[in-house]
Parts: sequence; structure tokens; C-alpha cells
Amino acid sequence: SNFKSIYLSIMKNTSTVKSTLLFILLSLISCSTDEKNKTSDKPNIILIYLDDLGYGDVSAYNSGTLQTPNMDKLANEGIKFTNGYASSATCSPSRYALLTGTYPWRNSEAKIITGGSLIIDTTEITIPKLLKKNGYQTGIVGKWHLGLGSGKIDYNTTISPGPNQVGFDYSHIMADTQDRVPAVYIENGNVVNLDPNDPIEVNFSMNRERKNYGLPTGLKNPELTTMKWHHGHNGSIINGVPRIGFMKGGEKARWSDIDMADYFLNKAKEYIEKKKEEPFFLYYSLQQPHVPRTPHPRFEGTSGMGPRGDVILEADWCIGELYKTLESEGLLENTLIILSSDNGPVLNDGYYDDAVEKLGDHTPAGVLRGGKYSLFEAGTKVPFMAYWKGKIAPNVSEKIISQIDILNSISKIVGSDYQSADGKDLSDLILKNEGNGRNELILEATTRTAYRNGDWTMIPPYKGPAINDKVNIELGSSKEFQLYNLKDDPSQLNNLAKSQPEKLKEMLSDFVKIRGKNFSTVDNLFLE
Repeated sequence: SNFKSIYLSIMKNTSTVKSTLLFILLSLISCSTDEKNKTSDKPNIILIYLDDLGYGDVSAYNSGTLQTPNMDKLANEGIKFTNGYASSATCSPSRYALLTGTYPWRNSEAKIITGGSLIIDTTEITIPKLLKKNGYQTGIVGKWHLGLGSGKIDYNTTISPGPNQVGFDYSHIMADTQDRVPAVYIENGNVVNLDPNDPIEVNFSMNRERKNYGLPTGLKNPELTTMKWHHGHNGSIINGVPRIGFMKGGEKARWSDIDMADYFLNKAKEYIEKKKEEPFFLYYSLQQPHVPRTPHPRFEGTSGMGPRGDVILEADWCIGELYKTLESEGLLENTLIILSSDNGPVLNDGYYDDAVEKLGDHTPAGVLRGGKYSLFEAGTKVPFMAYWKGKIAPNVSEKIISQIDILNSISKIVGSDYQSADGKDLSDLILKNEGNGRNELILEATTRTAYRNGDWTMIPPYKGPAINDKVNIELGSSKEFQLYNLKDDPSQLNNLAKSQPEKLKEMLSDFVKIRGKNFSTVDNLFLE
């Protein structure tokens, strides 16, 4: 009887029920639409940053012979920049500029770091700090190389300041590079798997006899290495690889080199899966193809170019696996992916690993001159692409864009008003291939600077060797001014400084306006 009465009550109020159900349905649709619009306004953002990857190492740039299908997918189905630049020809300065939108030469501490203090001031605006203020979860997985702590680092306690103090909610990193000690992972300031009964001691003293703890080193015990060092990398031997610096203790915490790519990939995937319900920023900083090149056995011999080629293919696979994770989680349509490299390529950078001998017809720099450490184009012109499924149409842009511009562009994309002084808002260029790129750009290599404006680039005179003999790369240093028209001469073979004196004077004047009067070499020559 109770069921009968309930039934009759419902039938008497059918119109009310229908109206209620319709209201609920419309509300759900409205909420869904509102939420979709809300998330579209604030896309997930993934910044994929490779290490020493050259302009010609990505097959989408039609220069080398390696095949990188997953990076190609992002380039060919998104916007591929053919004039995309890192700020610097070395890693720490580029990483500083990337995260802060500030030229690294403005910061005297923004140089290649070996066990040094954090070079980002904790009061500076950074990409993760800006995004955090705009409702994002922020994480970094991979290589850091921007310093940790202040002063001597104690790896046996929580290390601060570091990534978590400059805007990252979550960090899972290696401190510097794979070729430096300590060979451990650090999560949110704490060494992973550290045994307190086996504390870590690290130093980089050149007084090896007094400071290397008496442990095996590449210099004293080459017979214990599985990788022969070429220059500089003759400190503590870990996993058969001699490193820069000396390390004692931390046995259980030490990484496995051949598993590093898989390790960081899994941490990146875990981060995405955990944060998928809210807008997130992930800085996925790969260690490849920086030395020591230690591909997993799955990738050994796959390139035919030795370990350097193998780890590039491994990195490309990692990027493909990350893409699959976004796809399986239904995030591709609301995720902006930007991929680039911290500087140009280098072959022999400290170890004998057949990078030179097995190069074959591959051209890591493409037609560009120079490489890592160089003021020539190959030092800073790098692969640079942006992908957002359904949002960015396939495009190729010849406009000039720098990694310094990423902060300002992201700021505009997420609705923030912040703009760094050195960066440009190129969000329309990234998303729509509309508007102009930047007109001019200061480029840096080991504290030396050069200037690009339009199709022209100018390198002032610098003391020092023209070639770094250890890595066999032209550095761009010369006693004379150098002036090149990159449109007609992308390989920088024809110096026009003497035949185009007015253009040189114009370039020099514009350069000094940005670089400042404290740049005495240029200033003195200009005043003459």
C-alpha cells in the first residue's frame, strides 16, 4: 500500500518531476559547459626541455639523419619555429632565463653551476610562481642545474632554498647534471632513499690527494671505469662512470644511470595522473643527450650513431610515452606543450663514447656554425615548438622567438597581467601564428654576448681562443667584429663587418642600448 501511494503521488506530480529533472539536466549541462570553458581558459601547461639537443637533431627540421617521430608530431601538428632561441649556449644560464624571463647576463651568478647555491632569488617572479598565483599546481621532474641552498650544501638534511622555494609545489630532480656528483635524486628537498647511517659527503676540490676521500677515481683507477673520460670527468667513479667532483656515502640513494630516462618519465606520468583534475604546470626536464650518455639496453645500438644517437631516440620515446599518458587521460585538448633545448649540440663533451666516430652523415647543428659554448648560431638556435591539440593549427614560423618570451606568453594565456622586462608576449604567435616575433635579441655564451636584429647578427671582438679544442667547437671569439646576414648566409661564412660599416655601426649602437655602457669592450670601440 505504501508503494501504491508513492506511485500515485509521483503520477499526480509528473509535470513537476519532469520540470525538476529538466532543470537538473540543464544545470548539469551548464555546469559542464562552464567548467569546460573554465579549463579552456587555463590549459594545463607542459614544458619539455632537452639538454644539448641541436637544431639538426630533430628530423622535423630536415637537417640530420636521425628520426624523431614523437618530437616531429609536436612540431608538424603544432607550430614549429625555425628561429627559436635559447638565451645562452650553456645550460644554467638558459634555465635561469627560461624560468624568470630575464637575460642571464644581468645576473652575475647565472653561470654553469657545479654544486653551487641557488641562482634564482626567491623573490623573483618565475613561471611556476606566476602560475601558482593563477590557480595552478606546479611541478618539476628531471634536471635542475640552477643551484641549491645557500653556501655549502648538506645533502643529509632538507635542502633549501631550491625548486620548492621558487614556485614549484612538487620537485623530483637531480641537482646539477648526470656527470656531476652527487649521483642521487632529490624529492622536495630531500635525497630519495638516503640511509641516515650512510651520510653523503661531496666536494669539488681540485686538491684531489687531500679531498677525494681516498675513493676510486677516474684519474687514479681507470681500470674500474666502464666509460673512459676524455677531459675533466675524472673524479669519483659511480656505476662505472667517472664524474666531476667527489662523493662519499649515500650508497642506497645512488641512481642507476641506464634507468634514469625511465625513472624521470614515470615520475612525470605520475604527476600528470595525480594532478589531472585541476590545472597543472609540469616542467619535464630531460637529461638527454648530455653526457654521460647511458641509454637503457632497450635503446643501445638503435641509432647506429653510438650512445649520443641512442639517447636522443630514447628521449623521443619518452616524449611519445608522455603524449600517450595525456591522450589516455583525456587531457590533450586542454594541454599546451612547449618543447625546446637549453643550448646547441656538442659531441665529445668529456667522455669517449663514439659520438664523433659514429656520427656518419648526421648533422646535429644542421647547416649552422658552432655548437654548445659558441656565439655562432648553433650555440643558441635550437628546436622550438608548441603543440595544443585542436587549438594550435599546424604552422611553421620564421619569426624570432626566445625562451625568455615563454614566461610573458604564458602569463597572457592564463589571463595574468605580469610581464618581465626582457621578455615579449608572443602568445598570439604561439597560439595563432599571428603578429610579429621579437625584432632583436641578446645571445650569450660563457659570459660573452652577441646581438641579433632581424636577419642580421653581430658578434663583438673577444679575447680568447677561436676554438675550444677539447670539444672541437668554434666559439665565435675573434679580434675583429663579425657581421652576418643570416637570410643569405645561415652558415655564417661571409663576414660583412668591413664591407657594411654603416650596418655594423647601427647594430653596435642598438646592442649597446640593451647591453649597457658597462660592456667596456664594445663601449670603448663604439666611442672610437
